Amino acid sequence: MAGGLVDVEAVRRTDYGTFTWRYTERDVALYALSLGCRWSQGRFVYEGAEGFAPLPMFGVIPPYHELLPSLPLHRIVPKFNPMLLLHGEQYLELGVPFPTAGTLRTSSRILDIQDKGKAAVVVIATSSIDEASGKEVAYNESTTFLRGAGGFRTAGPATAPARRRGATTRHALPDRPPDAVVEERTGEAQAALYRLNGDYNPLHIDPEFAALGGFDRPILHGLCTYGVAAKHVLLRYGGGAPGAVHSIKGRFAAHVFPGETLRTEMWLQPPCTVLFQTRVVERDALAVTNAAVVFREGGLAAAAAKL
Repeated sequence: MAGGLVDVEAVRRTDYGTFTWRYTERDVALYALSLGCRWSQGRFVYEGAEGFAPLPMFGVIPPYHELLPSLPLHRIVPKFNPMLLLHGEQYLELGVPFPTAGTLRTSSRILDIQDKGKAAVVVIATSSIDEASGKEVAYNESTTFLRGAGGFRTAGPATAPARRRGATTRHALPDRPPDAVVEERTGEAQAALYRLNGDYNPLHIDPEFAALGGFDRPILHGLCTYGVAAKHVLLRYGGGAPGAVHSIKGRFAAHVFPGETLRTEMWLQPPCTVLFQTRVVERDALAVTNAAVVFREGGLAAAAAKL
């Protein structure tokens, strides 16, 4: 990229390297605690509990260990300002179950760059491989909005991006009341805790940086809200079984301040899907939309039978 020109095809072909992250039971428990899991949910927070396992949403964490922070967006997109970056959507697809501890090799590629006039949109795909088995444990597609970074030129026509089908599916909610609702108040220190998973963006901890981003105080990570909402669905319809989940998708529609209450409204769509949206109760603002948890075959059979 030079002089406001972006060669989308060249960016897609670029190898951004592979990074290795060794995690332990401590990282697994920390992630669950950062989503508000309690001591009584031992299978997620206590390595000595029967059935101890990472929550499926843990799959969004590996890319934040060196890989995503190292992507040279400032050299790829003109007028890039990290303080004006917003997470737009997240699609997570689970492969083989996460070991409770292990070493992951994560690689990334940029699938697409779009000029939206006043903003740019960048879609980044990451794949995390369990080093011991050689199998994929998690695949992510993250859509990021770079405010103020639009108005560039592209070098020639670009082919359609090769995206996973679930990442681009639009989820329309049924015209009926939700089948289940869960409310949970986030903690005042939840963003400070969640950042210890690897996302150290000061927007979530430093009031001065939050002000530069247009917020009067630090905001909760979008992926924390996403994780809390998916936890609600997993516990209500998946029996809390991490291996029951195939994929999770959500669009971040509004910010959340630590301490606010999240209300997740769910609609069962047999045989395998739960559609949901999550709103901030205090401001009646939708925080997560166009969202769904897709369970593996048979994962919703018991829940559907109860309706």
